[in-house]
Amino acid sequence: MSRSLSESANGTLFGVALNFQGLLRSRLEEFHEPPYQQPPLKPVLFIKTPNTRNGHQQPVIMPQGERLQAGPALGVVIGKRASRVTEDQAMAYVAGYTVVNEFSLPEESYYRPAVKAKCRDGFCSIGPELVPAEAVSDPNLLTLKLYVNGTLRQENTTANWVRTIPQLIAELSEFMTLNEGDVLITGTPEGRVDVTPGDRVEVEIDRIGRLTNTVVAE
Repeated sequence: MSRSLSESANGTLFGVALNFQGLLRSRLEEFHEPPYQQPPLKPVLFIKTPNTRNGHQQPVIMPQGERLQAGPALGVVIGKRASRVTEDQAMAYVAGYTVVNEFSLPEESYYRPAVKAKCRDGFCSIGPELVPAEAVSDPNLLTLKLYVNGTLRQENTTANWVRTIPQLIAELSEFMTLNEGDVLITGTPEGRVDVTPGDRVEVEIDRIGRLTNTVVAE
């Protein structure tokens, strides 16, 4: 049975970049260039600041003169304080799951996610509900779909993650405490879709729900 999202997912929003195999493969060439010369060895993280929070059926403002891209993702809501959690323990710290649309301006570098691109007002839509962890038998086998004006524009599956939920929780909680209500945005797939004012943008995840927003001009 789903629960209220506003009461259960009111903490920090942690984004994970490059967590789909196809996206990581598509950027390998640039990762071998100076100064880094190798792909990231740890999760590439970013934070969606509190002003980015948005809800189901709420407008998303497209900045004038910019490109806006939708980002379907599974949100993992932390259920209790997690510090130095092992992979074997990690799922016991998950309260449940929700749908996320992580809106962004196009990203030039995944090593240094830009605050200006990721943290505009209303750029992180979440909801509409929290589905308890026990109601989802395997979060690693969920299909994500992105619709624009009713047309399917993007589809992928969490089976293509680089790191699973237990791996992410273990690696993050090794150096920072995750608190009840925090949300892990587990990554958006390759092939980001541009959206424009007037578009109805929907993210659907198997057994988790469907999140709808409308893009409006600034």
